[in-house]
Amino acid sequence: MEPSDLKIGERFQEETKYFRPSAVSLASDKRAESSLPKIIPLSPPELFSGLSLWEILRKRRSIRDYSKEPILLSELAGLLWATQGLTMKAPAPWFRTVPSAGALHPIDTYLVVNRVRHLPSGIYWLHVEDFALELKKEGDFSTRVAQAALDQDVARSAAVVFLWVAVIPRSSQKYRQRAYRYIYLDCGHIAQNLYLASTAMNLGCCAIAAFFDEEMNRLVGVDGTEATTLYLATIGRKGQTEG
Repeated sequence: MEPSDLKIGERFQEETKYFRPSAVSLASDKRAESSLPKIIPLSPPELFSGLSLWEILRKRRSIRDYSKEPILLSELAGLLWATQGLTMKAPAPWFRTVPSAGALHPIDTYLVVNRVRHLPSGIYWLHVEDFALELKKEGDFSTRVAQAALDQDVARSAAVVFLWVAVIPRSSQKYRQRAYRYIYLDCGHIAQNLYLASTAMNLGCCAIAAFFDEEMNRLVGVDGTEATTLYLATIGRKGQTEG
């Protein structure tokens, strides 16, 4: 399809993508394809009384320096619940920890897992309704995700990289071209919850909006048109530097 054939929202999405210069070569990842999907159920977090919301807001920082210590699977489950967890299974729609325009929830969560205790490294997709992770690709993708994130080493050193992918038709079937406004707002709600939850859990978090779109889309296996990566965030145990 030619750019002139695209509608305004689609054109905006296409024309703001970053592309790596074609002469630059990329390192291959080390991975083993799984023969069957692997589902990892997650335990709902234990809600605890810790810092107040006001203290969390005051302490929130973007943390780009991480230690090599892995995070716990229970900590990852807490972060996932904070960002897209179900709070009530009403007939329609189900209520989540984040708002969404028209309750359509077009944002899917993918993870590049580098260091999570009792969870193999690889790329995972979150089943929101079942609160479980599906293993999409097993192996070490730390170099690939860092390269796709404009070669930012913070994505390589993180314990986990969250990738938020917009499934455009979920929103556009109701809102047409205005859907492109709403999906960015929805993604921002999710990212802020991740920042607040990681602060409450004394974990480091840093959001990333600069990445080579098609490289990131290929990494998680989406087409870049009907489903496209919008935003990333890194998570890890804090090192020494805050910003």
